[in-house]
Amino acid sequence: MSPFYIFAQYFSYLYFKLFHRFEVLGLENIPQDGPFILAPNHLSFFDPPALGCKLPRNLHYFARNTLFFGPLGMLIRSLNSIPVNRDQLDLKTLRTVLGVLKNGHPLLVFPEGTRSKDGKLGTGQKGIGLLIAKSKVPVLPARIQGSYEILGPGKIFPRMGRKLRVKYGKVCPYETIDPDPTETDRYQKIADRVMEAIGEIPVD
Repeated sequence: MSPFYIFAQYFSYLYFKLFHRFEVLGLENIPQDGPFILAPNHLSFFDPPALGCKLPRNLHYFARNTLFFGPLGMLIRSLNSIPVNRDQLDLKTLRTVLGVLKNGHPLLVFPEGTRSKDGKLGTGQKGIGLLIAKSKVPVLPARIQGSYEILGPGKIFPRMGRKLRVKYGKVCPYETIDPDPTETDRYQKIADRVMEAIGEIPVD
């Protein structure tokens, strides 16, 4: 991890701890080495830093390709962000992502593809099914609570004092997520299994 990445982790954790009573559970479930896909629910723009600030690995992220310009582009590139077209996963991006995983790094992917509009779990998209099928890496499900109330869709300023919690679930081996490569609608069924694993993480 670069010094700037470590600084960003520390700064994010400090902010969440001071203003949102931040709590992280299940850190013991995070693989200490090797690639994996971190698959959480998605409620807010706060989710990526909340998920990454206490994760002791060099986590890589997707970011909308239109953000990669000027100082902002330089900033998010330094935080391991990978530009992606939200309309479709092109071949170049797929190769980049598979290269990240092949090099042993974890990758954050939101299975729902976008933030929840009501704070509830949505439907997994085929994109994560494709990534898992191509990479054949394990999946670490995670459950975020509170970020929808803090800075969900439609909110401009974060609501201070609201509690934020991240729970990491048990790692799902690749074989349990994609047990039959010949099954019909394979990618969607992989995505559905990932969402089931997220849903099994208990909420308070």
